[in-house]
Amino acid sequence: MHLAYPAVLAALLFCTGLYGVLARRNAILVLMSVELMLNAVNLNLVAFDVWLRDALHAGQALTLFTIAIAAAEIGIGLAIVLMVYRNRGTSDVDRLRDTAEGHEPAPNDQPAPNNQSEVTA
Repeated sequence: MHLAYPAVLAALLFCTGLYGVLARRNAILVLMSVELMLNAVNLNLVAFDVWLRDALHAGQALTLFTIAIAAAEIGIGLAIVLMVYRNRGTSDVDRLRDTAEGHEPAPNDQPAPNNQSEVTA
């Protein structure tokens, strides 16, 4: 088996997934793009395992480990996306920026007055 065919296919899959991660705004499509990238890695692991004729089949074992990690990642990722959608009403990644950075007031907003009086001892 020629190593070039699966390597080129894996490179195309990885580039497609990378484009999806960088260009998409929907969180579900970003998760699907990450899955494409993981599948490209799995294809490379199996192809190099066959090409090197590894007696222990380490590439296939790592592929099974990667599949398990990908399944856990998609389960947790979808749970997070569903909770964010329930709370915010959107799964647009650009609109969810304030969840990580905290809410900053717009330049037009006036700061809230401080109603706390200072207590001196």
